[in-house]
Amino acid sequence: MIRTPGATVAVACFLCAGVAAQAPLTIDDAVRLAIESNPNLAAERLNVQVAETAIQTASLRPNPVLTASLSRPESALVNAGISPDEEIVRGDFVFEGGGKRGRRIDQATLAKSVTDLQVRNTTRQLVLDVQRAFTDVQAARANVDLARDALKAFNDIVELNATRVRAGDLAQVELSRTRLAALQFENDVREQVSKLRVAQNHLSLLIGRGADGSSLETAGDFRRPSAEVDYPTVLRQALEARPDLQARKADQARSAADVRLQLANGKIDYTVSAEYHRQSGSAISGNAFLFAVSVPVPAFNRNQGEVSRARVQVTQSEARVRALEHDVTDEVSAAYADYTLARDTLATIEGRMLTDARAVRSATDYAYRRGEASLIELLDAQRAFDDTMRSYTDARAQYARSAYALDALTNGGIHP
Repeated sequence: MIRTPGATVAVACFLCAGVAAQAPLTIDDAVRLAIESNPNLAAERLNVQVAETAIQTASLRPNPVLTASLSRPESALVNAGISPDEEIVRGDFVFEGGGKRGRRIDQATLAKSVTDLQVRNTTRQLVLDVQRAFTDVQAARANVDLARDALKAFNDIVELNATRVRAGDLAQVELSRTRLAALQFENDVREQVSKLRVAQNHLSLLIGRGADGSSLETAGDFRRPSAEVDYPTVLRQALEARPDLQARKADQARSAADVRLQLANGKIDYTVSAEYHRQSGSAISGNAFLFAVSVPVPAFNRNQGEVSRARVQVTQSEARVRALEHDVTDEVSAAYADYTLARDTLATIEGRMLTDARAVRSATDYAYRRGEASLIELLDAQRAFDDTMRSYTDARAQYARSAYALDALTNGGIHP
């Protein structure tokens, strides 16, 4: 079956009509939607409310205890004056020693600050994921456009050769070869469209629009090189601003507060009691009052185990802070190396390769149309141009990803 050039163009247009109708998203729009709608982040935010309820629980005081009792002996005992009827009302209230309530509130408040910082860190990671996914969609779209341009160029060659064959200026086999080449470029369009759909679906999930991202379009170009950054500044900002590192330090403070809480829990509590007795006998009735203070004797249990546990956790939290600082330093080093490599690669491609690739393709296309170059030479020039342009797209995308990664490491936000 022979495929006509018009049908080939129609197939290509059908394959590439994957997105429709919704307003294109900028990268700022995508980040905003993710922060508002991402289900994982929404679930993480609920931890803050849980931590707030823990503060409320920590601030509660012990409940007083009210006891009422009634004694009714046999009437013979009452009549003989041996045992009267008796009603008793008793109240007990515990006064916490060692400032336990204040220590509980301090520890719960610091735990909430840890949760807040963990939510900020989750947000930071989500923003980076969205920026990378957005860049992937941009790169996939650029590769689709490149494949469509190559297909259109060879459809033009097919039409030219068909005219030559009808005029008797070209052999039929040359037309068949150009049609075969056009089919190969059509398959490339299919492949690039499939990759675009995968990237769109991933971004759509991140911004809370579900798994079908076929209607998702992006606006704006790749992030471009801006002001230079130096490694010492990036490292300093990362160590100062990373919310996960701040969360570790806040957890270290929470562990210290837990030590103070456990020491307070080892202090004794005082129970103050008051009783009212109403006695009724056969000959006489009367009232009695009782006041008492109960003090436990800390002969054995002074909460030693929990105090030791809390102190070990302080040491553990200090070790975790140091370990994360080392990890952050390593991440910054690797990210900065990726950034400089991507920046230099992009500069090389823009400075040398693009102009040469365009010139070679244009010259070969012109020569082929004049019958001065072979189809093999034209295919080689087109593929060399396509490879160069995809390398250029990859370099722009990699620079954008590396720049966003540096932002994420320093909690630096989004650059326009």
